[in-house]
Amino acid sequence: MHDQTHSKTARVLGRLTMKLLGWKIQGCYPTSRQSVIIAAPHTSNWDFVYLIAAMAALGVRIHWLGKASLFNHPLGFIMRWLGGIPVDRSRRNQLVSQIAQRFETLSSLHIVVPPAGTRSHTDRWRSGFYHIAKAANVPIIYGFLDYPSKTAGLSQPKALSDDLRHDMDEIRTFYADKRGKFPDRSSMIRLAEESELPEPPQPSP
Repeated sequence: MHDQTHSKTARVLGRLTMKLLGWKIQGCYPTSRQSVIIAAPHTSNWDFVYLIAAMAALGVRIHWLGKASLFNHPLGFIMRWLGGIPVDRSRRNQLVSQIAQRFETLSSLHIVVPPAGTRSHTDRWRSGFYHIAKAANVPIIYGFLDYPSKTAGLSQPKALSDDLRHDMDEIRTFYADKRGKFPDRSSMIRLAEESELPEPPQPSP
């Protein structure tokens, strides 16, 4: 009962916040109880505010990844209350398996990952979001903020295929018309692994 009350309160506050800020919300509660949510474009500190409010308005309890030391001090419980999940950054090559195991132990889990990893322009996204979703066998949800239209929202869950380029092409298509607060800071939607793939066959003339 407490969780339901908290969820209803969070939805009301989320909707009120977005309305007062002049933003619209698009999408609905995910049909999947587990997912990796892409947060893009990410170009401003304001993105976090709008994201939290929009997810609350949709009734989605989100989680995010943070280095373990953030959770060791006396206020660490606040980090967890805000949805933080401590990870051991010293075991970077095991980060994917750490999160995949978390999905195995929790029946409902939506983890938000900003693939750009920074508010500045970069020539590629970090691929952690993709490998986590593959390892945990959970779908990806496209979370977005479009500043020109003041619209924030979620897509429905998208199952990944065994074709990295196909999956990334779908992601690029979805975000093609989404603009961040500072468009010149937006990162290119491309993974380093894509450069290792063979070129697709060219159509016959």
